[in-house]
Formats: sequence, C-alpha cells, structure tokens
Amino acid sequence: MAGRLIAGGRLVTAEGVVDDGWLLVEDGYISALGSGERPRADETVEADGAWVVPGFVDIHCHGGGGEPFMSTDPARARVAVDTHARRGTTTLLASLVSRPVDELVEQISALRELVEDGLLAGVHLEGPFLSAARCGAHDPNILRAPDTDSVATLLRAGRGAVRMVTLAPELENSVNAVRQLVDAGSIAAIGHTDATEAQVMPAVDAGATVATHLFNGMRPLHHREPGPIGALLDDERVTVELICDLVHLSPTIVRLAAKHAGLGRTVLVTDAIAAAGVGDGSYDIGGLEVVVKDGVPTLAGGTSLAGSTLTMDVAFRNLVQGCGLSVPEAVAATSTRPAALLGLADTTGKLAKGMSADLVVLNAGLHVDSVMRRGSWVG
Repeated sequence: MAGRLIAGGRLVTAEGVVDDGWLLVEDGYISALGSGERPRADETVEADGAWVVPGFVDIHCHGGGGEPFMSTDPARARVAVDTHARRGTTTLLASLVSRPVDELVEQISALRELVEDGLLAGVHLEGPFLSAARCGAHDPNILRAPDTDSVATLLRAGRGAVRMVTLAPELENSVNAVRQLVDAGSIAAIGHTDATEAQVMPAVDAGATVATHLFNGMRPLHHREPGPIGALLDDERVTVELICDLVHLSPTIVRLAAKHAGLGRTVLVTDAIAAAGVGDGSYDIGGLEVVVKDGVPTLAGGTSLAGSTLTMDVAFRNLVQGCGLSVPEAVAATSTRPAALLGLADTTGKLAKGMSADLVVLNAGLHVDSVMRRGSWVG
C-alpha cells in the first residue's frame, strides 16, 4: 500500500479507543485503520501516544481570525474558515446574525461560493425571527415574525446552502415556518425565545430538531414552568447545542445537560465571533458594538454576552477537563453527533474506513498538535 500513515496514536473510533493504533490515508480518505503490524506507506507520521480524533464539526460559528461571516466578501470568510481549521474544525456552518432580509440575501449569496467550493458545510441563519425579549446580541429593531415569503426568499438565496434557521416558536406563523424549512430540507432550530413549554411543543411537533445554545437567550428553567429549556432538553427528538466555554454555562450545567441528553443529542458549538483567534478589542456584530475583554465578548455599555471567542479544541478540552466527561464522549459531541445532524454521517465525524480523512491529533493535555482535512495537513 501507499499513502500517508499516522501511527502510534490513541485512535478514538466508534468501537472504542484503539491504543497504539495506526490509520492509513489515501486520496483524501481513510483506507484502513487498526493496531499492531503497520502497512507500508509513502509517508509515516508518528503520533507518539497522542490522541487521534475525528475533525471537529461546528454548526454554530459567526467568524474568526478577525473576520465575520456576515461580510459579503468571500475572501474574508475564508480567513474565518482557516482560523477555525487550524484549531481542528474541519466542517463548519457559517452563522449569520439578524439583519433585514435583503442584507441577509446578499450575505448568503456571498457565502454560497464557499459552500459550493466545499469550504463550508452550509449557512445557519440565527434570526431575524427571534424574540425581542431574549434578543441577546441581536438588534431588537430588526427582529420580526417569520412570513412565508421572507422564509422562501432566504432559502432561495441559498440554493440549498441554508442548512439551519433559528427562530422563536412563540412568534406568529413560526410553526408554519418550521414546516416550510423542514419541507425545504433545512434544519429548524429553536432559540432566542421567551416561549412557554406549551408554545415550544407545537414547533417540535412540526419538525424543529435543534435547541440553539440551550440555556442562553432563553426563558430560564422554572420548576412550575419548564419553558424552552426543560421542554427541549427532555424531548428525545431534539439535539441540544451547548457553548462549552465555561462562561456561558457552568461546568455543572454542561454536565447535567450532556448527561440527560446523552451522546445522541448533545452538540458542542462555539458561537464564535470574529474575535476568535485574535483577542480583545472592539468588534461589530450586526450593527452592534461588542467589546471583548479577557476573551469574553459583551455588548458595549452592558453585560450581555455577545457570542464567544471559543474554538472547538478548547470546547473539547473544557468538556473533558472542566466538566468531567470522557474523551470518547467529547468526540461524540464535537464530531459524530453534529456530523449526523447535518446528514454527513457517511462522510465525516468518525474514524472509519471509507470516511473523509478529517482528523485532529491532540497531545496528552488535549491541545492541538496537528489537523488533517480531506487528507491534507492544515497549515
């Protein structure tokens, strides 16, 4: 055999951890993996006992490297993609914040080029169909109820690239919008909502399957009114996003949610803004000024969190070292489950023969040593 061999690592596969394992990459795909006697290869990289895990899949990310995805310049969006790729994210949805529909159409059209090139797995619209009562870092003056024509316009702009849309189920026509999105092949997500449990359930029954950053931007959980948190966390049909920067959520809350939802329904996301990979400073998110101090973004003049500076490698490490989950559980939440949610379970999200060679080598401290995307090392 020829190809590129990664050997001597701790491979995390669907069947378990393979110690002193090897993995052969040919033509961008995993052609074989195992332990013991190694196959011949053109190039051998010694992992020296490091963890080898599938490439991370981030379904909620607004930018990075100083660049936001809301720019209409594809070159700027590529900077954000590259920034997260160097930190292990090999599959990424570009998230857009609430803006008028005509502006979103321009932004979607620009990002569609990167989707068609395979650099992005699609576009996520976080708004404008959100609750002003739970707007977070979204301009409340732009928020509105969904209508059939606006939803159709946004979907048409994507030509299949709009993979997920977050909305508040209590808004007028939201349940119909959920059906419209699902019928078009997009994922309907529930977030930035002040809904009661009774208002959430019709949207789930209509096909909503994701809780956008559970706990954040939602009516709080109450023992007599579960609201969206209780309803979504407890429903087996719903996958829950968790921002595992240990700022948005405490380790105890992350652990409680992940343990209740289980491996099949837990997804870690970054909700990263342009500041990810850059640092403190002043940034613009959808026309609102955001100040990043000590790595934490907040709206200027206030305390409301405005996304994060998180990258998926840090989220992975936080889940294990900060919240007490295992490395295989972290793999499920950062790779396997989000890939399946996007309909990519047959191509990425796990280390197995025939899968795309998307992988991350992590040292004993769970820091990134190297990243491979589609069989090529990421610089």
